[in-house]
Amino acid sequence: MKIKIALLGNPNCGKTTMFNAVTGSTQYVGNWPGVTVEKKEGPIRGHKDALLVDLPGIYSLSPYTLEERITRNYLTTDKPDAVINIVDSTNIERGLYLTTELLEMDVPIIIALNMTDAAEKAGINIDAGKLSKSLGCRVVKTSASEGTGIEDLVKNTIDIASLKERPGSYPRFSRSTEDTLEMISLAASKFSGDLPKRWFSVNLFSRDPILRQLLPLEEGDMNEIEDLIKSCEESNDDDSESMIANERYTYIDGILKGTVMKRGAEGLSVSDRIDMVLTNRLLGLPIFFMIMWGIYYISIQTLGDMTIGWTETLFGTISEKVSALLSSANVAEWLHALIINGVIGGVGSVLGFVPQLMILFLLISFLEDCGYMARVAFIMDRIFRQFGLSGKSFIPMLVGTGCSVPGIMASRTIENESDRRLTIILTPFVPCGAKLPVFALFAAAFFPEQSWVAPSMYMIGIGMVILSGIILKKTDLFGGEPAPFVMELPSYRMP
Repeated sequence: MKIKIALLGNPNCGKTTMFNAVTGSTQYVGNWPGVTVEKKEGPIRGHKDALLVDLPGIYSLSPYTLEERITRNYLTTDKPDAVINIVDSTNIERGLYLTTELLEMDVPIIIALNMTDAAEKAGINIDAGKLSKSLGCRVVKTSASEGTGIEDLVKNTIDIASLKERPGSYPRFSRSTEDTLEMISLAASKFSGDLPKRWFSVNLFSRDPILRQLLPLEEGDMNEIEDLIKSCEESNDDDSESMIANERYTYIDGILKGTVMKRGAEGLSVSDRIDMVLTNRLLGLPIFFMIMWGIYYISIQTLGDMTIGWTETLFGTISEKVSALLSSANVAEWLHALIINGVIGGVGSVLGFVPQLMILFLLISFLEDCGYMARVAFIMDRIFRQFGLSGKSFIPMLVGTGCSVPGIMASRTIENESDRRLTIILTPFVPCGAKLPVFALFAAAFFPEQSWVAPSMYMIGIGMVILSGIILKKTDLFGGEPAPFVMELPSYRMP
């Protein structure tokens, strides 16, 4: 019987990189939230009886987004033998919010403090021993990108899965909240089944809509629970969901006071300083268009043009050699023409543009991995709202520049159904990797000295997407205001 281990963490905490390091599997590593939409799995290296499941990157186990529902359903239904909770060491407070929810689920859990190398460079020192004692579970320092701490993490994970080692504690809240949670637990205990007592109490208190549907609560019990919640809300002058969030952060702050030490003066980070320019309201868009023009100029006009010359020379030499060989063999003239002009000439013409595309995709991948493309989504939000979409629609469309199929799949990260459907319809019209060779072919063949042609063709394609969006948004099927756009901007880092 295989050991099932879930890999869970916030977006951009290095979770997918950790998955690749632990399993040896290659998976797309991007630098924007929502890159992993479906769970992916693979055997752990050195432990073929252990299966690692990569769950979507989420900030919370609340059931409001598709990723959160996928993750929560897996944890409550499939019940993994252990959970590896990846926490970004450079932003530990935010990462531990999800940890507090996992502790309430009473599953064997181990914390992987990832990106410790980046944290140390930023002057952040975390006492893993104290943190482990405070949380009641094992904590291991790792750096997935550097490959450090991976063996220790795997060993400890297999141990807790085999021993079924559950957390020794869970977050404790204020007296009034704890009293209310205890009464809710008693009122719903006969309906909770095998769900963790603490977890379902907290979620009922937060008015979790899916959990309320899941539990066969009678009307009298529901009214009793609702009265308890309202009484607690009135005494604290706050709504129940906000109360739980505040209680969690109060608990986290108490833990971190004696656990995390920061050196140096507080101030703007390097990423913040760069963002002051790149995400500037006036400069952001012009800089983006200049960068895109520069990418096309390098990939088609300069380096790309040089590689075409090398390719033409290579295939010219091959053509001469093969022609001489065929002539000496006295092959038929039609066969000679077919091989030289058809096969070699045709293949050479197509392959001549491959170096250009390689350079183009290499440069775009660099922008994705360093974190700039996440800023582009933020910048494009203003434009996208003009035709009824939020900046979140930019991410699927950006993925669609490589291929429309994964772009359409990425649209599942959009919570608003109308926005999601409109994005799915528009994404196939985005100039993708299959269209780029056509742009490059026309630009190089008919306008060899005009570097602006290929970017212009690209922008015309984008313009048609915008025009289609404006038209569709005026219909009853896609009408309405776009959903608010909230997105994490990850720190800049070298790919």
